Amino acid sequence: MSALRKKFGDDYQVVTTSSSGSGFNQGPPEKKKKKRQRFVDKNGRCNVQHGNLGGESSRYLSDLFTTLVDLKWRWNLFIFILTYTVAWLFMASMWWVIAYIRGDLHRTHDDKYTPCVANVYNFPSAFLFFIETEATIGYGYRYITDKCPEGIILFLFQSILGSIVDAFLIGCMFIKMSQPKKRAETLMFSEHAVISMRDGKLTLMFRVGNLRNSHMVSAQIRCKLLKSRQTPEGEFLPLDQLELDVGFSTGADQLFLVSPLTICHVIDTKSPFYELSQRSRQTEQYEIVVILEGIVETTGMTCQARTSYTEDEVLWGHRFFPVISLEEGFFKVDYSQFHATFEVPTPPYSVKEAEDALLLSSPLLAPSLCNSGGGGGGGGSSLDGLEALEDSDATAKLPAKLQKMTGGGGCRDGLPRKLLRMSSTTSEMTYSLGDLPMKLQRISSVPGVSDDKLPPLGKACRVGSEPMSQSVADLPPKLQRLAGGGRMDGHLPPKLRKMNSDRFT
Repeated sequence: MSALRKKFGDDYQVVTTSSSGSGFNQGPPEKKKKKRQRFVDKNGRCNVQHGNLGGESSRYLSDLFTTLVDLKWRWNLFIFILTYTVAWLFMASMWWVIAYIRGDLHRTHDDKYTPCVANVYNFPSAFLFFIETEATIGYGYRYITDKCPEGIILFLFQSILGSIVDAFLIGCMFIKMSQPKKRAETLMFSEHAVISMRDGKLTLMFRVGNLRNSHMVSAQIRCKLLKSRQTPEGEFLPLDQLELDVGFSTGADQLFLVSPLTICHVIDTKSPFYELSQRSRQTEQYEIVVILEGIVETTGMTCQARTSYTEDEVLWGHRFFPVISLEEGFFKVDYSQFHATFEVPTPPYSVKEAEDALLLSSPLLAPSLCNSGGGGGGGGSSLDGLEALEDSDATAKLPAKLQKMTGGGGCRDGLPRKLLRMSSTTSEMTYSLGDLPMKLQRISSVPGVSDDKLPPLGKACRVGSEPMSQSVADLPPKLQRLAGGGRMDGHLPPKLRKMNSDRFT
């Protein structure tokens, strides 16, 4: 194996390539992966063919001009040459028929006879006369006379027909040549899309660039996810199209495409990739279609460039290499690194798995567990809820790193399960005050009341509330207000503050 080094800034990535020399042991040839059938090619061409149109084919003739423009260049040139050739031969034969009927072909050398067209005595001479008239060459040797009214009518018909044919065919060729399809050749898309963290969020990214100095006015980008799915009613939807948000709500989809830009799609609860992880990505089949539209600055015509990314072209845990550098008086874009990526640390789990793990490890989960245990029982019901949560083995579905994070520190591994439950959190004890009578709640909340005057249950609540106040003090201010770490009297109107103070006196 031979190693090639590519420099990415200060880091180096080693790329190994197989050598064809006879001195190396060649393993069994690897089976080539079956080529993925794409809906849109990398160059933007759509792999769709319309068949079994039946009688609907006549619709193409009703819009003949657009049909000719949409044809390939070889067919356009063939129709262009064929139309002019047939028109010229037809008009030349009409002049020859007039000369034949009048007998001009047999009296060409009679000086006293005035023919319809002078010096037309066979078909080649009639063809030359038509070409000279149609192209307005006017050599002066062949000309029409006033003794031929039918020739005058044919001359008018020839002029009108020639103008129509010129306008149709030349206009068709001009529109086809001025189409901005070739402008899309200078709009670049990265070969791969990447998924990595950006601003603390899992993000799908790809890169676009403009090779020309002329700008794309009002450039806008859109993304579609093509994926087959089955509805709950059993209906199968092949190539179902879903919208990928690339900044429509914030205006980030409107591009100022002067230098290469990285387009981002934040993976959140509204994203179709909400449950996509590095493990499940290997079994998913989808295609991301990217559409870039804009107005060509030089011609004012709308241009559209397309490409697509299949599931094997989306790299997990990669980031694009920077291509813009500051030089003396200008910014330089290095397009040699346009497609280059490098690996970065990225969580292998999906956003849904991360949110579930955060919910399980949050200390604010205790109140919901306490309330779900029933009306009576107080702290005993919260302990039963915790025990039911542990017995459900919910953390077994999480990755190994998250199981370590939610399992606590290493010093607690040797403790019994009951001690772990008692030492984990005492917030459920304070929330059990809601099950006490109102009188005991007022007494337990008034400062200065000694513990010996409280009933046994009130003492237990007083003991349980002290560690809760300490744990709440360690939380951020917003979480302290959510956890109930004190009354927010400072934010109430004076009348409500007075009513609240009278309640506890």
